[in-house]
Amino acid sequence: MAEQKKQQIAVVGAGIIGICCALNLQRAGFSVTLYDENGLAQGCSKGNAGHFATEQIFPLAHPSLLKKLPGMLFNPLGPLRIDWRYIFKALPWFWLFTKNMRSKTYSANIEALKALNNRAITAYEHLLNEFNLAHLLTKKGSLLTFETTSLTHIKKIYNSFIAQGIAVELLSAEEVKLLEPTLSAVITHALLFKDVAHSVDPYFFCINLAEQFSALGGKFCQQKISKIKQSDGGYILSNNQQTFFVDKVVVAAGAWSKSLIEPLGYKVPLDTERGYHCMLASNYGLSRPVASAERNFIMTPMIQGLRIAGTVEFAGTEREMNEKRAFALVPHAKAVLSNSSIPSEPSSIWMGCRPSLPDSLPVISEAPYHPNLFFAFGHQHLGLTQGAVTGELITSLCLRQDAEIDLTPYSICRFNTQAASNSHIPFAQ
Repeated sequence: MAEQKKQQIAVVGAGIIGICCALNLQRAGFSVTLYDENGLAQGCSKGNAGHFATEQIFPLAHPSLLKKLPGMLFNPLGPLRIDWRYIFKALPWFWLFTKNMRSKTYSANIEALKALNNRAITAYEHLLNEFNLAHLLTKKGSLLTFETTSLTHIKKIYNSFIAQGIAVELLSAEEVKLLEPTLSAVITHALLFKDVAHSVDPYFFCINLAEQFSALGGKFCQQKISKIKQSDGGYILSNNQQTFFVDKVVVAAGAWSKSLIEPLGYKVPLDTERGYHCMLASNYGLSRPVASAERNFIMTPMIQGLRIAGTVEFAGTEREMNEKRAFALVPHAKAVLSNSSIPSEPSSIWMGCRPSLPDSLPVISEAPYHPNLFFAFGHQHLGLTQGAVTGELITSLCLRQDAEIDLTPYSICRFNTQAASNSHIPFAQ
């Protein structure tokens, strides 16, 4: 262990993934520095829905989506939008997205998501219990509500979760009302996911973990890392003003990871699904996350009030937020809540960039041509959910230990076939 402590590791990106990687690596005996130009948890880790969505084991690339796409795309305030100025840049991503709809591929991706999600809550519990932070995880499950969907189709959805081993209960309108009295009578049924958790303040959640990292001797450096270069025995990280030498590097920069690794020869179809949220000053009596199957949004009760989140927008990382997409979430909340005093204007709005890959799987792997360079990005809608388990897996890779699960589905080699066939560097299996 003394030798491990001498090794310097840089984790680039201080969202929930980077923080969990840094904390686990520091716990394992490495000397870790966490880098982010914007500060701790300033992106999607701050503005997410606070939902540890372990039930979400079905990839987004499902053939049924093809029928819905035209209607979604032509509705500027619908659940999915592609900025017309971004269409040609997004086309390669969507082409790969459709290829992942193939039955065999889709089934394999379900298994890969399950492998991560089945360990997600347990990994957080191990981490939080060690630092007496178990209270940060609220375990009351979550609801998926239905208004107009037929009971026959709802039962089909229910059975699809049961078949995958998800703990779920089908509720009638009366049972929903008993569980969440402030929900509207428009809701006819709901699925209660029992093993799901949420955070009443995702930013505070991240900051608490970052504080434990610092207490163990980890360092945070608010610096932009613009270049990673391999050097004798390690790597040189640089920006316009400084350089840093380390033994190992973990790239966990979310949607900005692509630009860091492309100069090293790794091509990855990483794009950004811009998500929005708005806040209401009151949580209106809700006690757990409530999602709407037809409206494609989610409400989570938080300390600051009720966070209403959802929508997917493809417009890149540089364009300003489309405020109308955030404001459009409020009418949905008003429709499914029985309280008539909900304001039309939210107390605040937000937009963030989810790092997404066409197969709905993250990249969690070592670089095939660059030993001691590791990747942890592309967690799409499940960054908060998979933070702790990703930290555990990256730590296993850095320690050259066998991981608890097969990491092949998350390897960057699935996008770099030449690297996969020519690499002589072993992956942890």
